[in-house]
Amino acid sequence: MSDLSARQRLDTPRTSRRFALNVDVEAVGRLSESFARFLGTGRYLAIQTIFVLIWIALNLFAVKWQWDPYPFILLNLAFSTQAAYAAPLILLAQNRQENRDKVSLEEDRRRAERTKADTEYLARELAALRLAVGEVATRDYLRRELEELREKLTELQEPQTPTDGDAASRSDGSERRAKKPG
Repeated sequence: MSDLSARQRLDTPRTSRRFALNVDVEAVGRLSESFARFLGTGRYLAIQTIFVLIWIALNLFAVKWQWDPYPFILLNLAFSTQAAYAAPLILLAQNRQENRDKVSLEEDRRRAERTKADTEYLARELAALRLAVGEVATRDYLRRELEELREKLTELQEPQTPTDGDAASRSDGSERRAKKPG
């Protein structure tokens, strides 16, 4: 008895006997959004206005075709039916838009958090580089130190003979001029 399939067993029901309507929720949502967008257009308002004017004109002036006399009960019923279907579809479209907005907001928040974390990381790295550069001898610092050493050397060389010092200073100056352009 254990090898019987579920279909052959009498203690378990086969399947539900009700008619199951399988509807794609996304398709209904897209349809309701397109319908809601159409209801908000000038084209819809123009079509509906023309329809109502023709309805009223035919029922007032075409005595032979009067299917809805003056209080226009049938037209009112048509508008009520249209509103009864339009309102839930518009609400469905609004709910879908609200869900999309929530997802978009969450993505924006995550992106902002990542950007903030990246900015903080870069700020820390920049601060670390500033500290590291503060400990390293910079070009300006080296120039100032070399300039001070040159001044001290020239002071020490001045007591020597003026001809030797002039020649030495000229040769040093010409060497410096030759080094600067190259």
